[in-house]
Amino acid sequence: MPDGPHRIDWEWEEIVLACDLVAQNGWRQLDASDPRVQELSDLLRRMSMHPLESRLPTFRNAAGVARKTYNIATVHPDYVGPPSNGNKLDKEVLDEFSDDREQMHRFAQSLREAAEQDEPGNVSQLVGDEYESVLEGRYLLRLHRVWERKPALRAKKIRSVQARGDALACETCDFDFAQTYGDRGQGFIECHHVEPLHQTGERATTIRDLALLCSNCHRMIHRKPPWPTQPSYATSFTGNRLSIPEGGPAAPPATSSNNSRH
Repeated sequence: MPDGPHRIDWEWEEIVLACDLVAQNGWRQLDASDPRVQELSDLLRRMSMHPLESRLPTFRNAAGVARKTYNIATVHPDYVGPPSNGNKLDKEVLDEFSDDREQMHRFAQSLREAAEQDEPGNVSQLVGDEYESVLEGRYLLRLHRVWERKPALRAKKIRSVQARGDALACETCDFDFAQTYGDRGQGFIECHHVEPLHQTGERATTIRDLALLCSNCHRMIHRKPPWPTQPSYATSFTGNRLSIPEGGPAAPPATSSNNSRH
């Protein structure tokens, strides 16, 4: 990556926001003077996806946002005119809107809600995950980690389960790390915020807001929007209790740490 300020390519999430704006405008481009373009420019500059020291003074300004709406509009099937210099990702995002416009609009709304609570300085905390897919929303998941509450709350949740004499097992598929991994798995479980923090914003969190999940179920919940929020997640996947293979559940991926939460 170049040192110092430089031109920064648009990320998938940024294009989703621009494409949502173009869709609301009847798949037509918007001018830099349009208040909606200025609003989106301000929002993109607020998002912590790109380090401040890497941004040029013109980073995501109104002219640049207007140009992006033109690039998106020109790859729409109904567009008639000369092609633009848009990139492959513009077309991919537009295709996703064509496949399921309502879902992509909801996702854009979630991005907006998260960005409104974001600050550019958070970028240093947005640690990625090699298993993150594009659709699950890397930006939202990383902000979810940034906003997570004190690790002590996770410990309190675990103690509350143990105090009831219940097994420290996944609330969806009953996977118990200790049963499978012995001492190595003793006391291990992932903790999940039932209500995504990018939707609820900053508020007091209690153990009732947390669910204990195995690594596999946790990843499936966050695989694509909308994220399930009900206390029991099994029906969110198949409409029935998740099936457990004969001989016990498959071991979850060994990529999580003991403090893994998102």
